[in-house]
Formats: sequence, structure tokens, C-alpha cells
Amino acid sequence: MLGALRRNLRPALQRTRLLLCGRRATQTPRTDEMQIRACAATYHLHDDCLALNYGGTQMHFNYVWLRDHCRSASSYNSDTNQRNLDTGSIDLSIRPDSTAVEDGHLVLTWPDGHVSKYSLSWLAENSYEVKKQSAIQPRVLWNSDIYKNANIPSSNWDTFMSCDDELKKFLQNYLLYGIAFVDAVPATVEATEAVTRRVSLIRETTYGRMWCFTSDFSRGDTAYSQLALDRHTDTSYFQEPCGIQVFHCLRHEGTGGRTLLVDGFYAAEKLRQQSPESFELLAHVPIRHEYIEKTGNHQNHMTGIGPVLNVHPWNKELYLIRYNNFDRSVINTIPHDSVQQWYVAHRELTTELRRPENELWVKLTPGKVVFIDNWRVMHGRESFTGTRQICGCYLTRDDVLSTARCFGLQA
Repeated sequence: MLGALRRNLRPALQRTRLLLCGRRATQTPRTDEMQIRACAATYHLHDDCLALNYGGTQMHFNYVWLRDHCRSASSYNSDTNQRNLDTGSIDLSIRPDSTAVEDGHLVLTWPDGHVSKYSLSWLAENSYEVKKQSAIQPRVLWNSDIYKNANIPSSNWDTFMSCDDELKKFLQNYLLYGIAFVDAVPATVEATEAVTRRVSLIRETTYGRMWCFTSDFSRGDTAYSQLALDRHTDTSYFQEPCGIQVFHCLRHEGTGGRTLLVDGFYAAEKLRQQSPESFELLAHVPIRHEYIEKTGNHQNHMTGIGPVLNVHPWNKELYLIRYNNFDRSVINTIPHDSVQQWYVAHRELTTELRRPENELWVKLTPGKVVFIDNWRVMHGRESFTGTRQICGCYLTRDDVLSTARCFGLQA
């Protein structure tokens, strides 16, 4: 190692130090020279931050951020993964008194004598520069051919309910494609509830916990009819749309009624490539969706406001789409000189969503349960005749993702 590499920080003095992961530099090449080069790092102390070059990436760490993210026992509880340090007590002009690298760790000593130690790999993993280039959730964007050619197997009820490996495979498929199926489920509401609870908590809404309906117009929604439904996301009129939609067709005595599935992210990314200005407009202009119901004992008036496309600001990753032409309310959140542009952008997205090659048609039969990522995959149906009974529910998105992370999946 190149000495202790310690120094006092003086705002007017900026120097660069070569950090070789705890190894001493030598004049004679050694067999582990490539390893040394691979984990070499340089840092530069600026007035307001520490610039670190590690793994071929230049990163910047604010000094207050560094003190706030200290992982010492007095600052962070590793048992609960919660912060002990009061962020409001940190001097906003704080600077480290000395800096060193020991065994692949950045070591900072603060003016009050407190020592913070950070793994270089941890800093790299949690830097803004790395995060803005990486996806939070890897996905496979698909049209009908892509999905069919992937030959993704459905889970089987018996195995799914008893085997954690099968649940993990199911969750991996769900995360990648936004849809996943379980077959051979008993055609009852109780079995449907059991298979959904295997995945997550059920989210109770105005429609109830588990719902079961036919085309009797018992609620103020076109879903309670025999009409065809164009592709859409559900509960766009919620401030936080439901995360997962579950469908199970318990019986159908008639014709038609196939379920339509469309990967909204696939269409949105096509739009981003072909018309980035339209994508940006749909990602920034808030639109209101509304649900008004006055039927029998059901009195509801819900509104949700948000852009059609929602992206993380740091890496521009798409994470939510609100697309429901049935429930979109009066457009009064757009300046008049942008309304025409919004309609053009919306038409371009609609054109992509309605391309026949993007449509995956599935005939739901008793025993086949589909889980749909309602933040990504749109669903619809063709018109039908006869009696068709559907049951299902909404699941809490947070708990699905939590289950996936506990299996070591990236979500």
C-alpha cells in the first residue's frame, strides 16, 4: 500500500492519490498486477465533494452525504437497516480532516474525531453515476411473437402452492414480462384467493377484497357488460393505481370473451425511439382520470392525477403507465398552446399500442389464473355471448416486489 495516504483537507489545496486496494506498489511486475489495476482507484478532494474514479467510472460524493451514510454502529443499525444518525445535526459545511484507503475501503476522519469507513465497491454501487446507468428492474419488452417464442411455462397449482422454487420462477417471469400464469387452479373464488395470497397481500378497494362478477351491470363500469373493452390499465383514477390485477374465469357458457394483453412499455419505448418529444410530453404533462359511480349502495367519486408515462428522473427508466381512455377525465391541466401537441403524442402512443403484432390474445378458461402488472401491461377483451363469470382481485405491488427481493431477485 502507498503508505497510509492520509492528508489534511485544505479547501485551497487539491491533490490526487492513487489507491491500490491495500497493496504496496512495487518496481517489479507481479503476478497479481492485473488484479491491482482492476481495483485501482483515484480520488480528488474538491471544496464540496470527493471525486472517486473506481472501476472505470468517475463518481462524486458530497461530504454531507458521506457523513449521513456512515455505516458505523453509532450512525447505522445493521440489525434493523435503519439510520441512527440525526441528519439534521450534521454541519452542512462539514469536511473530513483526513482521508485514507485501507484494504479496499475509503476511510474518513471527521473534525469531531468520528471515523467513517466505506467499501469502495459499496460507494460505486450506490453512486448517482452508476445508478443513472442501471435499471431498477430488468425487463424483457415484448410483442406477441417475442412472448410466444419465449415459450414461458405456466406454473402448476399443486407445485406452485407447495414449492418455493416454483414461486421464485413464477416471480421471475412476472418481473421480466409483466404477466405470469398459474394453471389447474380449482375454479372457485376460495382457490383463486389462495393462489393470490401465495404471491402477495390482497388490496381491498371499492370493489371489495375478492370480487366475482358477470355481465349484469351491477356496478357503474363497462367491465360489467358483454361489450368489448379496448386495452387499458385499471384504477388509473387512484392516486396510486393498483399494482397487480388477477383474473380467473370460473365459467363461460357462450362465445368470444378472449383476453387481450399488450406490453405498454414495449409500445412506449417504441415511441421514445421514434418520437422522443412526444414521449417527453406524455411523461411530464399531468392528466386527470375519474371514476363516478351512483348505483344502489355504491356511491364513489375518485380522481387520480399523473402523466400517462412515468419515469424515474435519474435514469429515465419507465415504471408506470396510466392509459385508460374510458376513465380519462376532462383535460384541463394542459396550457392551450400544448393541447394539440398532447393529442398528437397520445395518438402516436395509441397507434403503437393498437398494432396487431403487439396484441397477445389469451382464452381464459376455468383453472387458468393470470397475474398482470397493472403498471405496465394493459388488458382488454373481445365481446362475448352467454354467461361469463370472472373472479379476481388486486394485489399490493410493494409486497409482491418484497417477496421477489427475498428470493434474491432484482426488483
